[in-house]
Amino acid sequence: MNIPFFRKKNNGGDGNGIAISMDNITKVYDTGKIKVDALKGIDLSVKNGEFVAIVGPSGSGKSTLMNIIGCLDKSTDGKYELSGELVSGFDKERLADIRNRKIGFVFQNFNLLPQITALDNIEMPMIFGRVPSSERKQKARELLAKMGLSDKEAAKPTELSGGQTQRVAIARALAMDPKVLLADEPTGNLDSTSGSDILSVFSELNDQGSTIIVVTHDMALARRANRIIEIRDGRIVSDQKTN
Repeated sequence: MNIPFFRKKNNGGDGNGIAISMDNITKVYDTGKIKVDALKGIDLSVKNGEFVAIVGPSGSGKSTLMNIIGCLDKSTDGKYELSGELVSGFDKERLADIRNRKIGFVFQNFNLLPQITALDNIEMPMIFGRVPSSERKQKARELLAKMGLSDKEAAKPTELSGGQTQRVAIARALAMDPKVLLADEPTGNLDSTSGSDILSVFSELNDQGSTIIVVTHDMALARRANRIIEIRDGRIVSDQKTN
């Protein structure tokens, strides 16, 4: 079976070419003693194949927004469609299912399982997705090869450099051919050389058609995106194309 690594550029398809559509998204954290308005009416549309960077100071709401985009949290109000599916009304079980099928996550701290190999880590989403074993291993090996890590199949995360570990994490995020790749400070724990390598990986993925959204303080990474969205005090204050 030929398992594709990248999706091709797509100007149509799901939601008429729209990967993410948000209308008046709000998020209120209510502790019982105080209410915090983390997001205050977010309107956001991301097309298939876009590379978007979300920037803003600590406490601006960007992480809250990313958690909602990634179906890790639910908005208090508003409408959210992911690849044509209205997910804002989904329960936890349905959100977990759509996370595994449609979203790939890349984290600052990698979030790999330290006791298993690079290959096994990449297979994990496919196990939850009930992909047959032979297909899982083939796909995982293809992804490692695309990341330049064919010789690290049996290595555990503790035996890899930071840059190599993040490339394994990116490969894992791509395992289920997600509609959207979400990255939270993906270069935050890397030295400048490794960080530059990861920037190149994201640029290549986007060139091949992946829809990518990164939350970052790294303006070198943000400038690699097609679009930079700035959030302050729970609102989008700027939305600019970079090219």
